[in-house]
Amino acid sequence: QVQLMESGGVSVQPGGSLRLSCASTLVVCNSCMAWFRQAPGEEREIVASIDLSGTTSYTDSVKGRFTISRDNAKSTLDLQMNSLKPEDTAMYYCAGKGACWLAQYNYWGQGTQVTVSS
Repeated sequence: QVQLMESGGVSVQPGGSLRLSCASTLVVCNSCMAWFRQAPGEEREIVASIDLSGTTSYTDSVKGRFTISRDNAKSTLDLQMNSLKPEDTAMYYCAGKGACWLAQYNYWGQGTQVTVSS
C-alpha cells in the first residue's frame, strides 16, 4: 500500500517562505513525483515535477520561486516555496506514479493547506 503524507502547510504573509514535505512509501529516487495544488473554485494544477534522472519542471507562475527536491535517505519529496504570493494560496498535494510511463499520477496524499495573506 503506497502512502504519501504531506506536511508543512501553514498561513504565511506575502513574501514569506515555506517548505512542504511529503513522506512517501514510494522509493522517491526510483519514482516520478510531483506537487499539485488546487485553489477553491479552480482546477487542480501541477506545480512542479521531478523524474527519475532528477530533472525538474515547473509551472510558469512558480519558476524562480519554488524548488522541488527529494531526500532519498528520508524518502521524502520536498517543495521549497519562496517569495510567496496570495495567488499561491491552495491545497497542495504530493503525487507519485507507480511507473513513470503512466500518463497520470496514480498515488496521492491528502493535501496540506497553504494560505498566503496579510
